[in-house]
Amino acid sequence: MVRAMSGDAFFPNPLYEKAMEISRAGMDAADAGKLVRASLEWKESRLLIRSESYDLDSRENVYLVSIGKAARPMAEGLLSVLGDRVAGGIITCPPSENPAPGKLLCVPSGHPLPDGESLRAAEEALRLAQKASRNDVIFFLVSGGGSAKFCLPAAGITLEEKRSVTDTLLKSGADIHQINTVRKHLSGIKGGRFAAAAFPATVLSLVISDVIGNDLETIASGPAHWDPTTFAEARKILVDYGLWETSPPSVRDLLESGRAGKVPETLKEGDPVFARVRTFIIGDNRSALDAARERAGELGFKAMVLTSSDSGEAAEAAKNYAGMLRSRIGSAEGGTAPECFLAGGELTVTVRGKGRGGRNMEFVLASMIAMSGFPQNWLILSLGTDGRDGPTDAAGAWADPGLQRDAARLGLDPRKFLADNDSYTFFDLTGRLIRTRPTETNVMDLRVFLRDARSAKE
Repeated sequence: MVRAMSGDAFFPNPLYEKAMEISRAGMDAADAGKLVRASLEWKESRLLIRSESYDLDSRENVYLVSIGKAARPMAEGLLSVLGDRVAGGIITCPPSENPAPGKLLCVPSGHPLPDGESLRAAEEALRLAQKASRNDVIFFLVSGGGSAKFCLPAAGITLEEKRSVTDTLLKSGADIHQINTVRKHLSGIKGGRFAAAAFPATVLSLVISDVIGNDLETIASGPAHWDPTTFAEARKILVDYGLWETSPPSVRDLLESGRAGKVPETLKEGDPVFARVRTFIIGDNRSALDAARERAGELGFKAMVLTSSDSGEAAEAAKNYAGMLRSRIGSAEGGTAPECFLAGGELTVTVRGKGRGGRNMEFVLASMIAMSGFPQNWLILSLGTDGRDGPTDAAGAWADPGLQRDAARLGLDPRKFLADNDSYTFFDLTGRLIRTRPTETNVMDLRVFLRDARSAKE
């Protein structure tokens, strides 16, 4: 259990324990295997996916391709329903993963940047898709992280060149939509191209969303969905973030050629390929927030979901949320009943310093600074539902009034850590990191804001 320091003694913060219970309820609702199983049902000899019915017995082959951070539990969930009907397939998995279940090939591919195994996963899936016939079905299971774990650079682009562009975009403050617009136009399998390879087989895609608005063209860069973005937009994103001139010449040549119509665009809405594709979103950030709200109510909080669409700079968003919490603490409107506010989405960080951290830790650090001078009983927690915040071993962090005192006692200046993007070190030194290990799911981030006026009076 993480403990906070106050004075000469260590004590558990009761609000922290409750915040973690609330967070766990949200992450449990995003359990990938459960989400797959809940979306499938046999009715007589037909498989129901939500309300749609499919006769798998009349199909020649049933294949499975599962990509992203939740690839293994999603595949296991499907196999538990379909059993030996699945003739084979490919899943992506962490580098230390055990062999895949059943007849599946497990490819331990990288994240957040693609590696050689990411390339192999995409190549194997492409081969499987190309051999599928009209009377075959491919279950395509998609979750967050698929853009990196399932990577096939376009002709003329090397893996290192694509890694370089992705890395600079991740550090630039670009949002996931912008990053994936570029990725799709440097890819041989994204932007609907996997669906094109599988045509005319039927593709049934089950998706756990890790993007705001459940935007199918952005989730894993849309391998089986049409893409409304263009080469010109991808080029403009690199220009707008000051990355065009430093991008590899091959990348600039491809985007320029595409803009001039010399290279085929990503697949667009209305392409005949998508007549053979059906997509179902089976889990998202909102479902996690609703489960967290329900648990908060059971714990005695007046609970409210503020949004599932957080975006923008983490430090700026923190100021707004801290202002909201401060107003509740200082107003009669807040009352004496304990309150829980919940939010989700995915913030960004423009990296200017040399420290370690992630968007959730940066958010909590900036929130703590903005809450300076408010000693009442409040707590702010933010974590990634995948169990990883940036290139660290932590999922996120939490802050309360005691953290301000602990930082002063340890001689730590929170503003210096924030300026150096070194939130991980700050929370490591003060004992407020949250470590969950990889959760094998991803529905973006979860933020919990607690206020307990009655405890403060006590």
